[in-house]
Amino acid sequence: MISKEKKQEVIEKTLEYFKKANIAITDEEKTKIEIADFGLNEIEITGLEILVYVNTDRVCAKELVMLPNQTCPEHRHPSVNNEPGKEETFRCRYGKVYLYVEGEKTKNCKTNPPESPDGSYTVFHEIELNPGEQYTLYPNTKHWFKSGENGAVVSEFSTKSRDESDVFTDKRIIRVEK
Repeated sequence: MISKEKKQEVIEKTLEYFKKANIAITDEEKTKIEIADFGLNEIEITGLEILVYVNTDRVCAKELVMLPNQTCPEHRHPSVNNEPGKEETFRCRYGKVYLYVEGEKTKNCKTNPPESPDGSYTVFHEIELNPGEQYTLYPNTKHWFKSGENGAVVSEFSTKSRDESDVFTDKRIIRVEK
């Protein structure tokens, strides 16, 4: 679990990234930034900084901030209560994001996942997103993503988000702290 001091440090960095991406957020939104370390306590390596604008029964909009070379671990969004899993579109706003999805393995990937237990990263079809570029993921598609050396800001537009239902390949991952 991340310490209060480390969490505050990462929030300050997150606010700097919003400024770099020219994304204005309110004082109230600043208090709602989630620092997800996935239970690994290695936030600079595996983590994600999240601001949820809206999450209703039908739609969700978020900003995802990634520190330099930070990875969001491999996962998928399964069906929940007979409803399809989350469909999401990532739109890069700042920096560079390497998105890895199911499909033919890309030769000479531009980045690698962090060290983890065998089998924690299984998809290696690389999609590079630069500012203004976007990609849509369909429900139950395995994926992971990593920022470039300058970090990244990504807008996510999706159907209802149920982060607590995400299925991670790495069984050590804790998405939502109890």
